[in-house]
Amino acid sequence: MLRSALLYAALILGANIATADPAALEALKIGEMKRLAVHAEPRPAGTADFTDRDGAVHNLADWRGKVVLLNFWSVSCVPCREEMPALNALEKELGGDDFAVVPVAFGYNHPGGLARFLTRYGIDALPVLLDPGRELSSQMGVIAPPVTVIIDREGMEVARFIGGADWASDEAKAILEAEMATEPDT
Repeated sequence: MLRSALLYAALILGANIATADPAALEALKIGEMKRLAVHAEPRPAGTADFTDRDGAVHNLADWRGKVVLLNFWSVSCVPCREEMPALNALEKELGGDDFAVVPVAFGYNHPGGLARFLTRYGIDALPVLLDPGRELSSQMGVIAPPVTVIIDREGMEVARFIGGADWASDEAKAILEAEMATEPDT
């Protein structure tokens, strides 16, 4: 209900949700989402490879065509511990053909500590992705976690949030759904 009210309010304020231009996203920023930095012009996301726990190589291009919520986190990061369950819930609710939460562990995270973290916080819907050499995080200008980046279907960064947030909140979902409503450039 709140999400619908937020989208309606954005339309009244003149925000064009269909194109998810910066003004549309700005109009939806309420609560802690006021801290979301929406870029006037989308910027390229990083291209560095990262791996999963089995050593398979991945790249953000693997998610091209989807809106991505890229989250840099670490086992030792207290705000990450608080926001990771919300990211897991968000993936369960919105993840699919149009959207994915892509959490990338920043720097070295001990495998045992990583496993305990996932178990303790009930993280069961998210991939376990690793950037131990900080190649992707460096390309993305991430100095320390948590940092969360919204990437559009073309692989461009449209917004960035520094610090922890409740990504399963109605406010966050309204912004993400507005971006998902955007038709890709053809």
